[in-house]
Amino acid sequence: MSDRPTSAPSADLLVLAGTVLTQAAAGAAPMADTAIAVAGDRIIDIGPIETLRAASPDARTIGGTDHIALPGLINAHQHLTGDRLIRSMIPDDLEPGSSIFEWAVPAHAAHTGDDDELSATLSLIEAACNGITFTVEAGTVAHPDRVLAGFDTVGVGGTLGSWGWDVAGEPWAGDNVDEVLDRQREVQRLTAGHSRVDGWVTLVGHDLMSDELVAAASDLARANDTGITFHLSPSDSDTSSYLARTGKPPAVHLDDLGVLGPHVLLGHGVHLDDAELDRLLATDTAIAYCPWAYLRLGQGVSRAGRHIEFIGRGGRVALGCDAENAGDAIDILGVAALTAGLAKDMTADPTVFGAHAALHHATLGAAEALGMSDEIGSLEIGKRADIVLVDTTGPEWVPRSPDPVLQLVWASDGRCVQHVVSSGRIVVEHGEPTMIDRSTLVDAAKERHDRLVRDANLG
Repeated sequence: MSDRPTSAPSADLLVLAGTVLTQAAAGAAPMADTAIAVAGDRIIDIGPIETLRAASPDARTIGGTDHIALPGLINAHQHLTGDRLIRSMIPDDLEPGSSIFEWAVPAHAAHTGDDDELSATLSLIEAACNGITFTVEAGTVAHPDRVLAGFDTVGVGGTLGSWGWDVAGEPWAGDNVDEVLDRQREVQRLTAGHSRVDGWVTLVGHDLMSDELVAAASDLARANDTGITFHLSPSDSDTSSYLARTGKPPAVHLDDLGVLGPHVLLGHGVHLDDAELDRLLATDTAIAYCPWAYLRLGQGVSRAGRHIEFIGRGGRVALGCDAENAGDAIDILGVAALTAGLAKDMTADPTVFGAHAALHHATLGAAEALGMSDEIGSLEIGKRADIVLVDTTGPEWVPRSPDPVLQLVWASDGRCVQHVVSSGRIVVEHGEPTMIDRSTLVDAAKERHDRLVRDANLG
């Protein structure tokens, strides 16, 4: 590469691949027979395999010429607690809202700290094994210290928050704005100095937050130079609620409060009118797009979603998987394929958005939406060493396409991932997590599932 240092330090690890997708820029050509040199938690060089082997003869090596290397994938919206222990249990034929208030909220209310840690650990293991090295927690964590322990157990990165709503009578709701904000400040303290996990301000969102709370939370994120994320308009119910309460659609009202900006990542944003789309673009507010969830819940994305238009107008969008009773599978490559397919079908234009664009919004485009493109999202010297190796010896890779991105997005999914490096550490090897034996969690998951179903009256 043109920016290779003239005398790079010796590498600890060499990641070898027959094809490297750097994702460093739109349309960047794949690199053939290339090694990625890692020292500590950083990429220190990228170049020909034999050259880098000679420069670091004692480095450990993984991969080989039958692998594709790409940046660690980013999941921009994931509930790490609550749904995991009742995974794929909530019926898929419920009336709107029932899955949340009759199932998810009672499950969260019955969660203990042990449940939070086990749930997060299981979710992050699945994410890592599917190539996801960075996860944005969606804002429903009661015990953030235990979820942080889950991040550390698996060895991946992400953002962390805590329950943020001021709705009387609901689990983990604050009695007042100061109490909710104090939780967010505690997360900032908890994650201060952490090398992989960033403390974000997180609210539940929808119309489950007072104007005072959302305005103060946005100001807190700005003051701490961090992000804020909350749910908005996955269905049309938020629009109805905001119009009844404020006379304005949600995003317009929030902008008038001074909430929106480049520090904001909205979860969903499916039902947006012209004025709302204009406000999001004008404020450089980003969106986390979780299409599997909208399809499972019947929220109208195929007729109302405008995410591809938003991207076309310069909007920042990242892909997400949501909860295990909405998106169910924690597999961003699967989400990328669905994103491209919906874009083509909704516009009836096969030229509008394809596999390359979808992969961009799972890597560098996602990092840009999170305000973290200087750290993650592409394979570049100096960036965090988050690297995925895909095995191309399986039947879905025979014969090999001349366009590896087409084959990666349309023909494969996260199950092709063989090795994963997170911040320079191998966290998945030969498809299995290296930091913990996941078989040891099976009995605990079953026991806590049974208890949660009983305690939350979900059986």
